Amino acid sequence: MRAATCLAALLLATAFPARAQEPAHPESIQIGLSTDRVAITADFAGADLTIFGALENADPLINRQGRYDVYVVLEGPARPVVVRRKSRVLGMWINTQSETFVNVPMSYSVATTRQPQDITDPNNYRQLSLGANNIYMEPEDKRDSPLTIQEFTDALRDRKQATGLYSDNIGGVQFLSQSLFRATLHLAPNVPVGTHKARAFLFRNGIFIKETSAQLAIVKSGFEQTIYRFATDHGFGYGLFAIGLAMLTGWLGRIVFRKD
Repeated sequence: MRAATCLAALLLATAFPARAQEPAHPESIQIGLSTDRVAITADFAGADLTIFGALENADPLINRQGRYDVYVVLEGPARPVVVRRKSRVLGMWINTQSETFVNVPMSYSVATTRQPQDITDPNNYRQLSLGANNIYMEPEDKRDSPLTIQEFTDALRDRKQATGLYSDNIGGVQFLSQSLFRATLHLAPNVPVGTHKARAFLFRNGIFIKETSAQLAIVKSGFEQTIYRFATDHGFGYGLFAIGLAMLTGWLGRIVFRKD
């Protein structure tokens, strides 16, 4: 009887194998923005955004060894972008070729605890699409030559970096204690309005553990916001107003600077 019972237990164990044991306290990460709304005026010259975060259930030994890394990204709204190439034709520089990309992040700011190569390997960055060089720029016309698409993609990234819309802040994430950290990201003067997404990635010994996110709204304020709303809601009227203003300015300039 005992042998039959043991045999039945063995068969059940074989049919329903035990699940692999999971860590009792898996690490996680949480973040909070210093503000969830940034108002831009005419004299906006850029600003620093502070993101506070915390590690939960962190391993004390790994923490003391400094083997936890945090990679923070602030990604702007995605919009279509047209990249044009200028060539010299008959002594003039004109647009001779263009490439349209869809769903391109208009801004992309990064802050990390250390140099990216010291956090994890390039394959992880590619799989997670982390870093400006790993953002997939989707061409509208996929029939174009891969070499041409790559050339325009590199030009688009270079242009974004030159204007400050794509930026890196190595060492911009600092641990304030064993579990609390602070990340500083820079907002360029020409940062686009819209909903931006802040994302924080936790790595342990080079292995990706957890991701969390929060949203940031960047809006125009004051007189600029009034003009922006009017132009968006009443495009035809705004066009007529702009033409009339240009004509009035030209007429006044003629009167002021005319020669008697």
